This record gives sequence, structure tokens and C-alpha cells, in this order.
Amino acid sequence: MKRLNLILLVDDDETTNYLNKRLLTRMNITDQIEVVTNGEEALRYLTNAIDNNQPLPDLMFLDIKMPVMDGFEFLDQYHQLPESAQKCIVVMMLTSSASFYDLEKLKKYNAVQQHISKPLEEAHVREILQDYFQ
Repeated sequence: MKRLNLILLVDDDETTNYLNKRLLTRMNITDQIEVVTNGEEALRYLTNAIDNNQPLPDLMFLDIKMPVMDGFEFLDQYHQLPESAQKCIVVMMLTSSASFYDLEKLKKYNAVQQHISKPLEEAHVREILQDYFQ
């Protein structure tokens, strides 16, 4: 299985971030895990990485419902980034309360490869790695 350079966790819930980071660290599949708490911070992180020629995330776990800028608002802005910044990231949506409306709305975003329910589980991560990073 391919080892990832960087995973970005985008979620406003501290407990979720802690558990996801702990799981990913234990699985030893990436060199670096970055955590931001809303879409605006995620955009700033990506823009900063682009501007400073730093590595972009290979994989991003993105929550839908967050303050400041939610997952959908982030995705709208994400699609405005340079194409080179978009194709190196596979975006997965994580949510504990996904409505049918949210799941339908997700279909319009090419960047969203898959929807997973919280919390992240090792089986989910292995499946993602197998499907997108062979």
C-alpha cells in the first residue's frame, strides 16, 4: 500500500479530530497529519501551501457542518483553486448527520470521491487507500 505524504483533517469537532488523528497515526500510513477546524482555515492552508510550494494533501477528510465556512462552501471555493492544487487531493466527506439533501448535493462536486459516516474506522481508511492510492 502506498504511503501518503500528507492527510488534512477538516472538522470543527475536537474529539473527532483527536480520534481520527490517533487512528491514522496508529495505522502509520502518512508522514504528516494536519488539522484545521473549518473550511476557511482549510482554504488558507491550501493557498499557503500553493504559494510557498509546499506539499499539498494527498487525502482530505472534510466535515459538512462547520462554523465560519461549512464543507459545501469550502468545496465551492476549492473548485476555484488552480487545477494543480485540486487534482492531488481526494476529498471524502465525513458527517454524523447527513440528510438526503446533503448526500444529493454532494454529487455535484467532482472532488468528493466518497461519503463516510463518523467516526472514521480503520476499514474505511484501508478501503480508501486501496481504491485511490494503489
